[in-house]
Amino acid sequence: MSIRSVLATACLGLAVLFGGAAQAQELIPHPLREVGIEDRPGAELPLDVPFVQQDGRQVTLRDYLADGKPLVLVPAYYQCPMLCSLVLNGLQKGLSNLAWTAGKEFNVVTFSFDPRDTPELAKQKRAGYLEAYGREVNERGWDFLVGTESDIRRVTDAIGFTYRWDEKQQEYAHASGAFIVTPDGRLSRTLYGISFPPRDLRLAISEASEGKLGSAFERVLLFCFHYDPSAYGYVLASRRLMSAAGAVTVVVVGLFLLRNWRSETRRSRRPEEAHT
Repeated sequence: MSIRSVLATACLGLAVLFGGAAQAQELIPHPLREVGIEDRPGAELPLDVPFVQQDGRQVTLRDYLADGKPLVLVPAYYQCPMLCSLVLNGLQKGLSNLAWTAGKEFNVVTFSFDPRDTPELAKQKRAGYLEAYGREVNERGWDFLVGTESDIRRVTDAIGFTYRWDEKQQEYAHASGAFIVTPDGRLSRTLYGISFPPRDLRLAISEASEGKLGSAFERVLLFCFHYDPSAYGYVLASRRLMSAAGAVTVVVVGLFLLRNWRSETRRSRRPEEAHT
């Protein structure tokens, strides 16, 4: 996606703010009206769709879930002039600030939605981002894949990622995000945008692991925060915290009353014991 497309998206936000949705729609270039991400938590991915990884070997998404780890799935085409690089840069930065490492606690797959991309291009992209990541990554810890148009569409349709070719600009119009997949191949969370805060990545990966990853601290965080699609990330779970606070208050008051009752009971028994 070119700088023109990014500026058009910014114009959309300003138009909504100052002129309403009707005017905003008119400002959006036609190709951008047909792209986006639809949040589909729980969607089942087609795990046996064939891809080719950076070394030319055929793989499937199932191969990256076989070890029981969550998967971070990122659509990005390798000849993209700008936006895909911003997405991958944001992901690399977020992953670099995690205590967990790709290939150990979770796996990462970047797949191109451009059928013209080749394994050689995938190899070059992978080498650059692993160098920036700066950690030793196990085999299939972070791979870059290519595929045919029909196979790619099966995956993008499943995760709710829509894109289209802009003939005039000679590039793809598309949205940006990362998709967190459970070990059994279901879409757990969609993280939108080009920036992926370590907290959101940690919570999403921990949540997708279904309790297998993360300490007691992560489980407390998951209780305190919940994913809000409208906020494009994890936010404080106000109702949950208020309910928990109410329950704690009831317990504290109950313990206080019980203590007072026991004290009163002991005091009432002392005169009888002294008389006896």
